[in-house]
Amino acid sequence: MIRGRMRMALSAGAMLYHSSLSGPVRLMTTEAQSVAAKLKSSGLLRSQALIGGKWVDSYDGKTIKVYNPATGEVITDVACMGGKETNDAISSAYDAFSSWSKLTAAERSKCLRKWYDLIMAHKEELGELMTLEQGKPLKEAIGEVSYGAGFIEFSAEEAKRIYGDIIPSPLADRRLFVLKQPVGVVGAITPWNFPLAMITRKVGPALACGCTVVIKPSELTPLTALAAAELSLQAGIPPGVVNVVMGNASDIGDALLASPQVRKLTFTGSTIVGKKLMAGAAATVKKVSLELGGNAPCIIFDDADIEVALKGALATKFRNTGQTCVCANRILVQEGIYEKFANAFAKAVQSMKVGDGFSEGVEQGPLINEAAVKKVESFVEDATSKGAKVLVGGKRHSLGMTFYEPTVVTGVNSEMLLSREEVFGPVAPLLKFKTEEDAIHMANDTNAGLAAYIFSTNIQRAWRVTEALEYGIVGVNEGLVSTEVAPFGGVKQSGLGREGSKYGLDEYLEMKYVCLGSMS
Repeated sequence: MIRGRMRMALSAGAMLYHSSLSGPVRLMTTEAQSVAAKLKSSGLLRSQALIGGKWVDSYDGKTIKVYNPATGEVITDVACMGGKETNDAISSAYDAFSSWSKLTAAERSKCLRKWYDLIMAHKEELGELMTLEQGKPLKEAIGEVSYGAGFIEFSAEEAKRIYGDIIPSPLADRRLFVLKQPVGVVGAITPWNFPLAMITRKVGPALACGCTVVIKPSELTPLTALAAAELSLQAGIPPGVVNVVMGNASDIGDALLASPQVRKLTFTGSTIVGKKLMAGAAATVKKVSLELGGNAPCIIFDDADIEVALKGALATKFRNTGQTCVCANRILVQEGIYEKFANAFAKAVQSMKVGDGFSEGVEQGPLINEAAVKKVESFVEDATSKGAKVLVGGKRHSLGMTFYEPTVVTGVNSEMLLSREEVFGPVAPLLKFKTEEDAIHMANDTNAGLAAYIFSTNIQRAWRVTEALEYGIVGVNEGLVSTEVAPFGGVKQSGLGREGSKYGLDEYLEMKYVCLGSMS
């Protein structure tokens, strides 16, 4: 029953996406064809899965189309894998684990460093590929490549710093040790909004610790993952250490959950799917890391520096067209500056350039698919029907396709969907509060607990509120908080575990206690 429910949850996104593309298939424009041709000639435009170091088609020959969300054009067809291919990928990873885990940390570090170097050497091509399949502006996509590569570089460095421990024994003839060892084969399920970084921040530490991986990227954006996998082979990472399968999400997920050879599952995505995976992992008692949905509050106090608050709120709300789990989902503004901030914020939002990510100066790309646009529309309609007012935007963009106008909504309250659920789009709801206590209560009034933001020039207030917020990440006078050197993760129903930093490596390690008795 659990597996059946999980199958429905995993399949939902794919069904919504493909049902929105029931019209005639569009052919690529000359510009898109040029980009695709360049990527293909560089060997980075892959359409097969990677199993055991070999590029393979699906066993039944099925394929799925990968679309450019800015134009609706088909970029390419990729192999549509299922349970059989996933089981073979698991077997490949399991076989490779015995040798990869026995390499010295220095040897694994060298492989990871080469992978990092190759990613950075191809950052422009990878950025173009990401813009092609995901839609984000090219500058932002290239920025993600550097950000994602940072997790590989950091992991290469930290691979040599996985220390055990010596415990003073209560008995004179005993010696007590703690060893840290790789957990084993890791199943990594990643989303479409950060096609590279969500993979590297899982795979980097996993490989550094001595684990092997089976990656399941989103069927909406598999091409960046496949390109990164190609570069891992070029870096000399042995066959079977990195495997990539994509296609039927439910069948792939079922295989990863059912296999006793998979000892760890790491997932970034929606809370509903994360819960299903967590329940499914119980059958084989897998170690689980979950980075799930957010409902991030951005609290702007009367004493905030308005310019700093504007810059921070714009950055955290509209990055990736609002399609990130740490986007400011609710902007809480103290009543003394509410009108002033709302007007300045709306003016800044209105000037944002929307368009194809390859166009010069574009700040906002398309939403990932038609289902995402309909969700945004329903949230805005719900708010306006309950008394909220649209200051800027509030409708589909004149560009058509899945473009939506950057939007600011005022008069939002806690009863509206915009403040209860993740909109995952370019809509900024502004809520008014009176006191610090009110702001804390409003911010914590949610099941999510991933990221929160505070803008204030009062250091005592900043510390008080930071400690009171029930979130795993807090940005103070800063809207962009993600970095490979800090632990990323949430509390409550936003997930389990941390990614990035030295703490992220612990997610891929088991502790072994050794008691050494007398040898005489």
